[in-house]
Amino acid sequence: MVDDEASGAPDAPTYADRPPAARQDAASAGGGDPTGAAPQAHPDPRPAPQFAPQPQAGLPAQPDPHPQFHPVPAYAQQPQFPAMPASPADWRYRPPATPSWWHRHRRTVRALTLITLLTLCGLVLLGLVREQTGTVGLLVGLGLAVLPVPLLVAAFRWIDGVEPTPWRNHLFAFAWGACAATLVALLANSLATDWLSASVADSPGHADMLGATVIAPIVEETAKGTAVLLLFVFRRRDFDGVISGIALAGITATGFAFTENVLYLGTAYGEDQLLAPDALHESVTAMTFFIRIVLAPFAHPLFTAFTGIGFGMVAALPGMRRIFRVVIPFLGLVTAALLHAIWNGSASLPDLTFLAVYALFMIPVFAALTWLAVWSRRQELHTVRDTLPAYASAGWLQAPEPWGLSSMRARAMARSLARRTHGPLAARTVAEYQHFATSLALLRARANHGRPAPDFHSREQELLHHLWHRHAVAGPATSSASLTLNPPHPPGLWRGEPAAYTPQQFTMR
Repeated sequence: MVDDEASGAPDAPTYADRPPAARQDAASAGGGDPTGAAPQAHPDPRPAPQFAPQPQAGLPAQPDPHPQFHPVPAYAQQPQFPAMPASPADWRYRPPATPSWWHRHRRTVRALTLITLLTLCGLVLLGLVREQTGTVGLLVGLGLAVLPVPLLVAAFRWIDGVEPTPWRNHLFAFAWGACAATLVALLANSLATDWLSASVADSPGHADMLGATVIAPIVEETAKGTAVLLLFVFRRRDFDGVISGIALAGITATGFAFTENVLYLGTAYGEDQLLAPDALHESVTAMTFFIRIVLAPFAHPLFTAFTGIGFGMVAALPGMRRIFRVVIPFLGLVTAALLHAIWNGSASLPDLTFLAVYALFMIPVFAALTWLAVWSRRQELHTVRDTLPAYASAGWLQAPEPWGLSSMRARAMARSLARRTHGPLAARTVAEYQHFATSLALLRARANHGRPAPDFHSREQELLHHLWHRHAVAGPATSSASLTLNPPHPPGLWRGEPAAYTPQQFTMR
């Protein structure tokens, strides 16, 4: 961890710096505990922090450096207001008007509007696909295309598991990819291919090749990248780095690939019905299933992930210059379209060339992206492990907690322990505690590296406030899981010498 003094990062607040509300709410009647149980009180023998200068005992009060030329009116049981306008029509200050219906319900209206638009896109798309494949072909395509979806979504949720994005954002991303992006791409590709056939290409086959290698990559990657852009703009608080960008882009592309596979597999089934192949290797449906579902189910997520990486880099570096905040996502989009064009172009080449492109290009790129995602995930866990001991030293956390919060296995064990001991609400409290602790560690790490948020102190105190309210339930469970999975081994124990527990005795698993 970077030294705070060398980097100019502010020190972690001590226990005495906790605001009174954060120290007393846990013992109050409501407690502020989301589990509904009153947390244990944590008496503090140290004096409460003073947030404003107080006059010392025995010394006269200092005169006001800014004397009031118009003293405050004295209060009375029946005050008189002789200088106030007599008629309400002459009042210059009025109570604020009742919030309008739109102001009170705008979030619900926006959500319903978005759901309605995505539903309409899905219905229109369903009709277009059914027109091309027939009812039976549509059902066959749905049954086959859905097979890789749970695996891909689970993989991206796992990658994003350290500081998980709310599920509603991932649901929107999948719905956008499966409905809106696919409908835009289907209509735009059809119009572009017709235009190429009429004005540029010398044959329908040439027009199809140009459409697949030039038009389709640009249109499809732009349509999928729009979901990432919308979430980056309107859900910025949940978009915190490269991992978030990869997960959102990958889930968007998974939805897009699902609908596209329904179309291709349904069309292939219709061709098999006409050709009646005698063997499995002659079946167009079997060949399409092998290429799109078995061989390369990751193709679309792989392409769009580079768009997510571009937006994730901008989110991870908030102090970046404005020109780079525009150029880096654009370069990610261009990279996604280029990879998409190479993949589509190889599909029109002979089989051996296609397999060579797949083995020598697509697999290495996929392996590199997978390594980047896993490495970024581990780096976030290392950041949690290396940053939170400062808060443990200041008294906010127990000593074993930083290691427990930096191990996904320990996190799961802590939630399970809380669920067995206190019920589902306690497990939910532990999950929230883990989320806030991760956010606090990443916030502090950026400050340690010289990139503090403009409102660093208010963010830090808000996160500490949330942690304090949940610590009575989540702290013991986290410490217990940490000590169970990685118990300390005092170096002097074999000589019979007592050794104090220190966080450095824990190693990452």
